[in-house]
Amino acid sequence: MTGRPGDRTLKLCVFEGRNAERLFPLTMTRATYELRCGNTTLLEKIQRRYPATPACYFVRDHLTEVLRRRVGADVVNDMTVLQTDDLTFVNGKWMVEKTKPPESEEEVQTHRGEVLFVRAKRETIERNMATSLSLLLDNLSDDIGAREVEATVLSYPWDLIAQNSQAIQDDFNHVKSTKPRAEIPKKIEVEGDPENIIIAKTAEVHPPTVLDATRGPIIIEERVKIYPFTRIDGPSCIGRDTQVFEGKIREGTSIGPNCRIGSEIEETIIHGHSNMRHTGFLGHSYMGEWVNLGALTTNSDLKNDYTNVQVYVQGKLVDTGEMKVGCFLGDHAKTGIGVLLSTGVVVGVMGNVLSTGDSLPKYIPPFCWYFGGKLSRGLGITRMIDTAEKAMARRNVTMTQEEKNLYLKLHSMTRVEREEMIQRRTRKAATRLEGLERESADQSRPDAATAKAHADPLHRHQKAGKMLRQRTTMHRTRRRADIEAARQRT
Repeated sequence: MTGRPGDRTLKLCVFEGRNAERLFPLTMTRATYELRCGNTTLLEKIQRRYPATPACYFVRDHLTEVLRRRVGADVVNDMTVLQTDDLTFVNGKWMVEKTKPPESEEEVQTHRGEVLFVRAKRETIERNMATSLSLLLDNLSDDIGAREVEATVLSYPWDLIAQNSQAIQDDFNHVKSTKPRAEIPKKIEVEGDPENIIIAKTAEVHPPTVLDATRGPIIIEERVKIYPFTRIDGPSCIGRDTQVFEGKIREGTSIGPNCRIGSEIEETIIHGHSNMRHTGFLGHSYMGEWVNLGALTTNSDLKNDYTNVQVYVQGKLVDTGEMKVGCFLGDHAKTGIGVLLSTGVVVGVMGNVLSTGDSLPKYIPPFCWYFGGKLSRGLGITRMIDTAEKAMARRNVTMTQEEKNLYLKLHSMTRVEREEMIQRRTRKAATRLEGLERESADQSRPDAATAKAHADPLHRHQKAGKMLRQRTTMHRTRRRADIEAARQRT
């Protein structure tokens, strides 16, 4: 995007926005604007709004090196570059394409007090320069004057799910007239308007497959393979290099690149490079990258009493305001065969859940294993990273040194929380075991009424024996007395 006539080039500054931690575990390993919603990430939507615009990025410190490598950015967390040009600042949690572009040369837009958008001249930026981006944005708001606007801001993980269907429709509208598409094979069952279906020319869709576009569009990207007996309901999108095996892809589902799916998926975002290859169910959830769910893994996305679902956020349960919310799985999380995920469960980065037959706790901390009602440290961070490298190598992807450093740093950052949760769960398990042992002991020891009922017959028998012995003794005593009296008379 070019600047105004005769002006300097207008550059772009993308920042995370406030409270990125509320989007954990998804934003523990990525910036808020790297999250997926629809067929693209939030950053891709911003870049689509401001095409060919030089950009700088701001992110939490522990993500600096990873972000620099992932987006190919030279300028990350550098305040000095902000004084060189006119700038447009965009909040990465904002669904920017849903709003009208500003008309004035300088403007600040806020939503519920959070800065979403700033357009400022270089002179204004220099006049308000501060030691951090957040202070600079506050200064610009005071100087230029902020205007409160209605906007869609993704503050919690379930917000991404709520917006996903519309985001798929918006992404489809953007590419439907320009994206090359293959003809739909004749043996494929199509329901609805075929124009609402985009199949990339390098994709393979094998019959019998059903593509139902009656409620929304379907996007099937490059090199996707859809195997027989699959059903895909729109709005939904399947990312490049993904394979679907007899899957049931329900409405509102976004599957990122290079996934393996063979389950029923509904109203869910799978970020990419993840597996749910075998039979199971995942609904109203967000799955990070490199996640592997064992066969028959199933989650609940609706409570039996139809009340709002609560999700563990920053150390406490938060009411989502939604009746249908599933689970949120951090990068490299894993489940064993037959795991049942309760409504609103959060599994942290590299969390590992094994089947227990019981309902899971609402929160599995990062780098923890859960089995038999207990949390543990698993095999340690070194072995966890080694396992992650092996999983990535299966898709011909090499873990970078920046990613290794990130996981080591996250392991250190979450140590206190992890140890507290392990101790708390250990105490809870110990209390539960004591209760079971006490209950077992009570069941094996008769109560007072039962003991009396069992004791009375024996007591009566003992009493009768004693009376009989007393009578016998009295009789013998009298007998001896009578014999002695007769002897004395003679």
